[in-house]
Amino acid sequence: MKSIISARNISKQYRIGQREAYGTLRDTLASVVSAPFRRLSGNSRATEETIWALRDVGFEVAPGEAVGIIGRNGAGKSTLLKILSRITEPTTGRIELYGRVGSLLEVGTGFHPELTGRENIYLNGAILGMQRAEIEKKFDEIVSFAEIERFLDTPVKRYSSGMYMRLAFAVAAHLEPEILLVDEVLAVGDAQFQKKCLGKMGEVAREGRTVLFVSHNMMAVQNLCRRAIWLDEGQIVGSGESGQVVADYLQHSFSALAEQVWEDIATAPGNDKVRLRSARVRPADGFASDTLTICTPFVIEFEYWNLQPGARLDLSLHIYNEQGIIAFNPGTVHEPAWHGREFPAGLFRSACQVPGNLLNDGMYRVELLVVRDEGLIVHREDEALVFEV
Repeated sequence: MKSIISARNISKQYRIGQREAYGTLRDTLASVVSAPFRRLSGNSRATEETIWALRDVGFEVAPGEAVGIIGRNGAGKSTLLKILSRITEPTTGRIELYGRVGSLLEVGTGFHPELTGRENIYLNGAILGMQRAEIEKKFDEIVSFAEIERFLDTPVKRYSSGMYMRLAFAVAAHLEPEILLVDEVLAVGDAQFQKKCLGKMGEVAREGRTVLFVSHNMMAVQNLCRRAIWLDEGQIVGSGESGQVVADYLQHSFSALAEQVWEDIATAPGNDKVRLRSARVRPADGFASDTLTICTPFVIEFEYWNLQPGARLDLSLHIYNEQGIIAFNPGTVHEPAWHGREFPAGLFRSACQVPGNLLNDGMYRVELLVVRDEGLIVHREDEALVFEV
């Protein structure tokens, strides 16, 4: 059977501190004119530091196959999907795609902020090469799935991130591209809608369309995809049956990370709503560097900056074992003094007390969800902490 996606020796190099160039003709002409002066001043690009986001990546995907792409942050997963989506070009190598491609790489990718939800549905359909009649056939399904009927004729720049997410996913999943590329965008939105999205992706795969799914949710990858590709430092280090690849990834990737501190708010994990200051796991009467045994009660602590006055924030923790299965879900964690009250802007601290004799020995990963107004996930940190019992 002929492959619907063929990637051959794909490499991508970036210059550190430089944005990807998407220049106009005027920019190009100006660059040509100024080039001799840049050389005279010694600011040649040849001296700039570069990194390889991808190195010699190659794989084939058959029609109707669902493939998960896994790896730690910075492994090259999103870069690969951007190349497949033709958002950026590879430095070397060749990609062959046979069929229409629908991409969901970032919230609202491909949306025009000044256009309404209705207009953006038609715009995205046109980008996919669909006729107006085809879009109208799916229009009601898209609106119903996205649950934005009341705001259909509102410019999307006024949408919340959750509304953006719902509409973006609905458009990508319902306009019937032969190839659907989905990055870890389900971190935005409530848990119910995430479940709905995963169900829809499973339906898309069962219909015989091809899905490439980037995620840190190992259970979702195993449930949705029969095959997985493991990227590490821009290279494929594992490929095959998803259960085995996920097991290998978890076994080799977990190294103890019992404490993290981000001093600079500008570079700390998060967004314009919330940013993390620190995270640690420690014995109830000790320090992060102390050993945890099976019978040791311990504390999981977080400090975070709230950047939007008036928000009501809670933290939700999921603790996964080495197999990617939730071993313990402490539920909602909050500062008692602020529970249910509006937060001012500032630095806050929350802690979760975990009793002894609860977890078996082994490695555990803590996933942190910052939840606003009892439902909307505004930030997800997949590997906030990794610790050993």
